[in-house]
Amino acid sequence: MMHRILLSATALVTLSGAGAAPAPSLQLGQLERVSTVDPRFQSYNIEMVEVTGGEFWAPYGGPAGEVHRQRPPLDLTDPRLIAFARHLGPSLMRVSGTWANNTYLPDEGESIAAPPAGFSQILTRKQWQQVITFSRKVDAPIVTSFAASAGTRDATGAWRTDQAQRIVDLTRALGGNIYAAEFFNEPNIPGATKGMPAGYDVADYAADFRVFHTWARKAIPDTLLLGTGGVSEGTLMRNPPALIRGGKFLSSKDLLAANPGSLDGVSYHFYGNVSPRCGGPASLEQAKVDALSAEWLDKTLIDADHYGALRDAYEPGKPLWNTETAQAACGGSPWASTFLDTFRYLNQNAVLAQKGVQVVMHNTLATSDYALLDRDTLTARPNYWAAVLWKRTMGSTVLASPKSPSPSLRLYAHCLAGKPGGVAVMALNTGEAAQSFNLGGKGHAWTMTGQPVDTRSVLVNGKAPALSADLQLTGLDGVRVASNVTLPARAIAFFAMPRAANRACR
Repeated sequence: MMHRILLSATALVTLSGAGAAPAPSLQLGQLERVSTVDPRFQSYNIEMVEVTGGEFWAPYGGPAGEVHRQRPPLDLTDPRLIAFARHLGPSLMRVSGTWANNTYLPDEGESIAAPPAGFSQILTRKQWQQVITFSRKVDAPIVTSFAASAGTRDATGAWRTDQAQRIVDLTRALGGNIYAAEFFNEPNIPGATKGMPAGYDVADYAADFRVFHTWARKAIPDTLLLGTGGVSEGTLMRNPPALIRGGKFLSSKDLLAANPGSLDGVSYHFYGNVSPRCGGPASLEQAKVDALSAEWLDKTLIDADHYGALRDAYEPGKPLWNTETAQAACGGSPWASTFLDTFRYLNQNAVLAQKGVQVVMHNTLATSDYALLDRDTLTARPNYWAAVLWKRTMGSTVLASPKSPSPSLRLYAHCLAGKPGGVAVMALNTGEAAQSFNLGGKGHAWTMTGQPVDTRSVLVNGKAPALSADLQLTGLDGVRVASNVTLPARAIAFFAMPRAANRACR
């Protein structure tokens, strides 16, 4: 077989020559619509502790047994950070996380050097102003949660609204708004938060949530109320690991059943594993060996089905949101920042979109090993470039997957962003052999490759993508393709097919 290589520098997507037997067409024009997702489907988290500064997940390579390390506040005014985030817009930005559960916002004119009793961090009013400004500049409305630790409670232990009201009042005074909110972060593992009341249980949450719900409907009537925000109960939390750090495990089923019909959307978190920081696999290779397996890539579906069933039972007809997810809890495994994890990142987007999950919020934008960006160098990791290519090609209408010629070639399709009738195809070749297929027409391709597959650098069509001095993305030009293509082993490609004439995309 003769091939004409589009980019001679590397073996990327190739076109079949005249002597090649044509593969059956993917029939892109005939693919049916299976769901529709929010235009801000692909979103991200900036943890509250990144805003305030404090102890977050320690980088690998430090002292033995180090779990947390003190980090200064993330500079939300940095032009490079703003530019990277802007190129992901429109999206949503969730400012929450476990640390948000015990963060204190001072009142106007209040000056304190340490958090009051029952709190662990201080969020300054200037820091929250920077969050709102950043949100505007990058087209990412704010999703958040509120403090619920002992400092927020009255003498009887009941949750008070004053801290939440303070956040709302300041947001409004600064001209911002809260797009959506959960009550507090991961109530199914309250023991993970320092300062939560001892023995906090389902009845406590149910009572607190009723207070929260009544307050929120009056104070922020236009804000979507999400919940409960439980984490990985279909998989990881079936046998809760050391992540809980003591305390009770509360079932989201019980939490939802206590106040049915009270939410605008059901939210959940998903991590397929726990990093070595919190008792996960200590061997780098132990988990990596399965990183391209069907079991690992599709694990996310177990939790989507678990929380989807809870939604159907207690909040029927409401949208499902994944408001926090990454490769592994507690900052990610050492290979979370490599191209190897990009297969999981994109496959999760694709299969959850097919399920109709409306929003998927990656943790985090810029801190720890699972972040899209390296915070210390402010450079993009492979998952960031994957997110940009998804944003540029995969529209909000989700199509049925084209028939694949091999189990190791995963094919997904959406209507092409911005092109009526067009179709975008995403191909993940997880195998050790190249895969050929027929797109059925002309289009453009972006092929992601990395050698070795756990590299922290990635090429797109043989070029290294980057952020230029004038804050534009470079190295992301597509190449022309026609019909029969071949995708190298352990590579990822996006295809834009504007002439697919798919009726579901008009």
